[in-house]
Amino acid sequence: MPEIPKGFTRLAGSERHLPAQARQIGPADPNERIEVSVYLRDPAGSALAGQLEHQISQPGQRLSREEYLAQHSASSEDIARVEAFARAHQLEVLAVDRAARRLVLAGTVSQLCSAFGTELHYYEHEGQTFRGRSGPLHIPQELEPIVVGVFGLDDRPQAQPHLRFASAAGASAPVETATVSYTPLQVAQLYNFPSGLTGSGQCIALIELGGGYNSEDLTTYFQQLGLKPPTVVSVSVDGGENSPTGEPNSADGEVALDIEIAGAIAPAARIAVYFAPNTERGFLDAITQAIHDTTNAPAVISISWGAPEVDWTRQALTTMNEAFQAAASLGITICVAAGDNGSSDGVNDQKAHVDFPASSPYVLGCGGTRLEAQNRQVVSEVVWNGTASGDGATGGGISDVFPLPAWQANAHVPPSINDQHQGRGVPDVAGNADPQTGYQILVDGQSTSVGGTSAVAPLWAGLIALLNQRRGQSLGYLNPFLYQHYTQLLQQKALRDVTSGNNGGYSAGPGWDACTGLGTPDGTLLLQALLTSSAS
Repeated sequence: MPEIPKGFTRLAGSERHLPAQARQIGPADPNERIEVSVYLRDPAGSALAGQLEHQISQPGQRLSREEYLAQHSASSEDIARVEAFARAHQLEVLAVDRAARRLVLAGTVSQLCSAFGTELHYYEHEGQTFRGRSGPLHIPQELEPIVVGVFGLDDRPQAQPHLRFASAAGASAPVETATVSYTPLQVAQLYNFPSGLTGSGQCIALIELGGGYNSEDLTTYFQQLGLKPPTVVSVSVDGGENSPTGEPNSADGEVALDIEIAGAIAPAARIAVYFAPNTERGFLDAITQAIHDTTNAPAVISISWGAPEVDWTRQALTTMNEAFQAAASLGITICVAAGDNGSSDGVNDQKAHVDFPASSPYVLGCGGTRLEAQNRQVVSEVVWNGTASGDGATGGGISDVFPLPAWQANAHVPPSINDQHQGRGVPDVAGNADPQTGYQILVDGQSTSVGGTSAVAPLWAGLIALLNQRRGQSLGYLNPFLYQHYTQLLQQKALRDVTSGNNGGYSAGPGWDACTGLGTPDGTLLLQALLTSSAS
């Protein structure tokens, strides 16, 4: 362990553990120059969370960006203290983002290890090499109340894309499980998305942690659908770029899926794709950059990447959740895929786990169904669970990190099957995700069919862009409205309850469940309910 400087203390929540099978290769190069993002406290404390808890009656209450900056941006005093700390350790201050409450510091590995009381080594794990650390970080005691997280020292891969390609077994499977696929427009028609709306005037943000897209693919894909291609712009975060690998089974598949679903649903929307490295720092910085981007100003953000809650540091969970609070207060809706590995979320400890960031109470967690149709009508919709054939299953369950939100208190969220504790229930809504009833996409010049809850997040994001366009105002933090009015929305058939199936540990049933949440949408009837609510 490194020697901790006098007057330093542990940074709460910064502890990291190495993967069980990680092999240390050697010490990190002391002269390698790296960057870290330092996130600071909200000067208003927990006031923002308190305001959002009471945002029940109708969606759309929000702060202007000017109000947010005045109340919740980093204080000049806090920034000055961190800048002084940086100077004392020969670190360069590359950027200060007051709205995101983030400073970017740069220095050598040696300087940063000294500044934060840690050691960095190179490790090999599952065929990849990363720079990693274990144990906590340390900061001067006077910074303890100010700094909520330091990210970037450890660059191990953090998240997985939640998409699934249809297994080869589907081709020879029994008729009832044979592969069918839909265009996004066909799924939108089955869910009765409102017609005559295009997402004009809206911006949808997509968070991507690898891969890329080819403009030629997008032009061809949308022409095949009879649509004018949407405007797609790439935004670089922490050096991340639109870098297609040429392999459809890579992260390229995720990027194409997200753009093509969101763009087909809302073809006149601007689609801003935030490319960042697949690290805790990259993921967090992409989210805060999208939220506070005044150039593209997205009103809805779609995230199809995540990892089990146990794979995150507490500082990352806390800081990202605070970013989602900021988005909610600014009227930005965030749709997040709930995961594709059933109630275990891919953790092999015989316990149930939920995926983060879908488990944040400030996002719309999106679960998955198997959708079957005949004659342009839904004939069957059940929980997506193709575990037996290797096709995955929708994530969902009870958070081990976040308590039950006030707006979920009457949803009859069951206790965790692990230890009976109460917590945030995941997901909130659902949509078609089974790769055996998947979506037709074009990636790296190849037409293919994919599923996964990765498809559900951009599907809901596209729908919300349409709803925002029609209302003339963004929906923003939608969860309280959906839960408060759930019985009414069911009666109006604006939400369709999915009552059959399971994801391993949890089963569907009437009302909210830990597989499909409140159900799947009838877009037109949901719009009517929202317009009626706004008028009342």
